[in-house]
Amino acid sequence: MASRKQGLFTRMAMAVSKTAGEPVTFAIALLVVIVWAASGPIFGFGDTWQLVINTSTTIITFLMVFLIQASQNRDTEALQIKLDELINAVKGTNEALLDLEQLDEKELDRIRKVYLAKAEAARGNTADSSSPDDSI
Repeated sequence: MASRKQGLFTRMAMAVSKTAGEPVTFAIALLVVIVWAASGPIFGFGDTWQLVINTSTTIITFLMVFLIQASQNRDTEALQIKLDELINAVKGTNEALLDLEQLDEKELDRIRKVYLAKAEAARGNTADSSSPDDSI
């Protein structure tokens, strides 16, 4: 089995993504905004007061985009590998589907139409059946 050691960036990106999705993180962010808004009269709703929240949120958003995208890319790649393993392991599957993520939109649309037609045909075949388990 491969080593489970992850790089610093990967560990950090995963931790930040997980923490960002927690309710307590939302509550802290909301509290910061409330404190900032409440401090408006103290600072006379001046340009510096506005600049603090604008700059802070812009920097945090900018950095979070990259960290969350890194985590999302990693999760998507892991999921794709798991799906590829299932396709590979099940007899009778279409192994040409193993690398669909590498195809362009036109080719994906063509394959999608084939499977939509198969699904429609399957629903048409099961509509005549009296078994309740066959209906969707």
